[in-house]
Amino acid sequence: MINQESMDRTIFLLGGPDLEMVEIQKILESQKINFINRNLHWGAKLSAYEDVFDDAHTFVAVELIEDCNPPPKYILIDHHNEKSHLPSSIEQVAELLKIKLNWFQSLVAANDKAYIPGMINAGATKAEIDSIRQLDRQAQGVSDEDEKLAGESILKNLSKTGSLTIVESLTRKFSTITDRLYPYAKLLIHHHDHLVYYGLGIPVLAKTYQKFIQQNKAFSGGGEDGFFGIPAGAFSHEEFNNLKDEIIHQIQKL
Repeated sequence: MINQESMDRTIFLLGGPDLEMVEIQKILESQKINFINRNLHWGAKLSAYEDVFDDAHTFVAVELIEDCNPPPKYILIDHHNEKSHLPSSIEQVAELLKIKLNWFQSLVAANDKAYIPGMINAGATKAEIDSIRQLDRQAQGVSDEDEKLAGESILKNLSKTGSLTIVESLTRKFSTITDRLYPYAKLLIHHHDHLVYYGLGIPVLAKTYQKFIQQNKAFSGGGEDGFFGIPAGAFSHEEFNNLKDEIIHQIQKL
């Protein structure tokens, strides 16, 4: 934990945008804690802040991929990939700062950690769930056009193979599709050179493709029924298509 004496020498470095990151920033602002937010995209990297590193401060990186050497005094907060067993990032921030989350923030934590099932388990009402999901999409930069394209994707590009639903998305914002199709058991969404699978068997996929995760060419989170994905640009077009087919085959065996 960070004690009050060292708080002035602590700087939080914020990762990509979603509702959780928005609320983390609000907490830091309310507690008058130093932070830097460079409005990075999902998959944000630590090197985006490398120019501010020094020996005098403790830097707390929130959901930043470690693609460079961290500063001497450094704390990483995340709950994806090998850290999937940890509490959500906003809960880790609260613990670090010795504060208690309010009800809304606890639902944000549940949403980010375990999506809609997490909020249901936390006791959220349908209205609260719908509100959190809408706010999360807004924080992710989802536009009205993205919402429109999501509807078109489901109408025109949805197919099923066994228990697996596959959607070729017309938008890069997959949350617009998952929110429309929930509940689902197995859902794979792809767009050009990236994909995300949501549903049963995430630990199996994470173990199968652990090497890619370690190379930042894949990611996972959200627990046993969470998500596993391949980020944009990780593979060539041909490699991606072959890997997509392989992943679909793996999912069908789950």
